[in-house]
Amino acid sequence: MLKDITIGQFFPGSSFMHKLDPRMKLLLTLLYIIALFLVPRFLGFLIMAVLIFMVVCSSGVSLRIVFRGLKPLIFIIVFTAFFNILYGGGEPVFPGVAWLSWIRTEGVRNALFMIVRIVLLILGTSYLTYTTSPVMLTDALERVFKPLKVIRFPVHELAMMMTIALRFIPTLIDETDKIMNAQKARGADFETGNIIRRAKALIPILIPLLVSAFRRAEELADAMECRCYHGGEGRTRYKVYSFGWRDWVALGIMAAAMAGIILMRVF
Repeated sequence: MLKDITIGQFFPGSSFMHKLDPRMKLLLTLLYIIALFLVPRFLGFLIMAVLIFMVVCSSGVSLRIVFRGLKPLIFIIVFTAFFNILYGGGEPVFPGVAWLSWIRTEGVRNALFMIVRIVLLILGTSYLTYTTSPVMLTDALERVFKPLKVIRFPVHELAMMMTIALRFIPTLIDETDKIMNAQKARGADFETGNIIRRAKALIPILIPLLVSAFRRAEELADAMECRCYHGGEGRTRYKVYSFGWRDWVALGIMAAAMAGIILMRVF
């Protein structure tokens, strides 16, 4: 299960998506999220699915990797769908079955609507980290929040912390997997029993995981100190990004999709 979590991972490449300006990718991701929540009916999700298909084809990152990352979230998706069905209205789906009378047409529709929205949300936002390196992401976040420097807000430090936190997710997942394998070799069992028993079995993992996390954080701090890192003041960049034709093409496609969603919502 842990190996299925792909959030925060970066897959190097030279595809169309990899060559987009990181600031544009942040903007496109934000517009994509807004468009998803503006979708009024299922036809709108078809437009978003076409966008996802274009992203997959232009990124070089297999859709199978993203769907693998959905596995740990299946419980949340099912839980959300259940409550949408539970509190939905409309006519009973199974009118002749008394114990299934709580399943109603409006609830099923809302559940399916929410499932599609969550899946498309995860698929779309995952490609931001898949095609953007931590350095590029830090640079993009710093440039986006640059106006806050007027009020002496530590923009660079905030961007660095956000990127490091995101980058540490796959690192901690790998470390957890190693600790669990070591515990299994000593006879630990994490896969049998009820939920409470499985949760208790995970307790011996927490201490070594915390120790490992602090050790890695200290190693990172030492490495940054050895490179004379003192925040963003006076720092220069090896590569300065600028908007190119790819960025405007991508923005145009996203704008067309948003226009279609808005027209669908109005009419």
